[in-house]
Amino acid sequence: MAKKTYIIDTSVCLADAACLYKYRDNDIVIPLKVLEEIDRHKKRQDTVGTHARNIIRTFDALRTKGNLQTGVRIGGSSSGILRVSVGNVSQLPADMSKEEADHIIISTAMAERARNPTREAILVSRDINMRVICDSLGIISEGYTLNQAVSHDSSLYTGFTTILVDDQMVDQFYSGNDVFLSDEYELYSNQFIMLVSSSNDKKTALSRYISPDKPLRKLNEVDKRGIWGVKARNKEQAFALDLLMDPDISFVSLVGKAGSGKTLMAIAAGIAQTLEDPFSKNSAACYKRLIVSRPVQPLGKDIGFLPGSMEEKMQPWLTPIQDNLQYIIGDDRTTLADYMDRGIIELEALTYIRGRSISNAFIVIDESQNLNIHEIKTIITRVGEGTKIVLTGDVEQIDNIYIDEASNGLVHAAEKFKTSTLTGHVTLRKGERSKLATLAAKIL
Repeated sequence: MAKKTYIIDTSVCLADAACLYKYRDNDIVIPLKVLEEIDRHKKRQDTVGTHARNIIRTFDALRTKGNLQTGVRIGGSSSGILRVSVGNVSQLPADMSKEEADHIIISTAMAERARNPTREAILVSRDINMRVICDSLGIISEGYTLNQAVSHDSSLYTGFTTILVDDQMVDQFYSGNDVFLSDEYELYSNQFIMLVSSSNDKKTALSRYISPDKPLRKLNEVDKRGIWGVKARNKEQAFALDLLMDPDISFVSLVGKAGSGKTLMAIAAGIAQTLEDPFSKNSAACYKRLIVSRPVQPLGKDIGFLPGSMEEKMQPWLTPIQDNLQYIIGDDRTTLADYMDRGIIELEALTYIRGRSISNAFIVIDESQNLNIHEIKTIITRVGEGTKIVLTGDVEQIDNIYIDEASNGLVHAAEKFKTSTLTGHVTLRKGERSKLATLAAKIL
């Protein structure tokens, strides 16, 4: 295969600091303007800043091996060569600005094409409009795909499947006899199964699969009054509550559209296992505290810096969580404030979770779809002994511009943990907040 030259845009470097190692033995050109733009982001205290600092360190390490102007091998003797190049803005059409950063980077791609006409020069950018401009100028361009857990959000593991079985097997399951499923079905631990009778498709049974050598489990019986008053309104919600109330499951991921009840159920299950549930006769506190948090990611244009202490700054972000807490506990704000003052319920800022070791707690991370895989890893690795963590989110409502529905941390966690017996996942399909909310989630 003929060697190619890839010109890397700033957007790629800020999205993945390891992008330089993704092009095998092909050569890489970094426009000098890209280095300048990366430098502007290096002090940011977020993922973009982290990538900026990391790729600057990579450039510095490569610099010690040779000269970036003439070219440095990225890896071994058969690897590609990385160069830093300056574009020729005089080649740009008259109606393109010679001061615009994107246009200067495009001029570098044009210079590389002129430098070696026999070799394919490809500009790589995550900026869609930049790729459109390149195509208009006859420059080959392509996007940069981040580490995707799935090809599309529709192919995400749902945690549920339907299996056609003999009519007698359904009867055996309801009668309390052990029912086993062989490994020919390619099932995952804690995956929910609907057994459907082959002779009558209306005859079904809901169960949870553990392993080929263990019988199918019936769903935990929830008090008719629900979990702290929260009842399952559909089978997916019943699956979610089954996982949330199981002390043997350490990690649960819930994905669902707005109004599907994922956050409400997670918080209700956390409260029920932290405090004494007045709705259940068999209530038992399994955890010492409930910790609830969410990423600080604005919807639409940000209102800027907020005044006050950390608690006051976090108040606007945590208000939706407090809405759920008050709905479950009741409208008595004094009771909620008392629980928070005593440290039984904590509304935590994710910013300061690094370095912590959280034991004997029930943790709920809401809006997890706005976290990348690095942030999800940081959060989950904080889990200590006796702690359960729940991630909730809607992959169709991502406000973080650097991730998408197939590459966000929530999807990665759901996919990569599905083979473990310690974890469980449910995709909630039906909205239950209101008819209007369900309609909006469907048609807008």
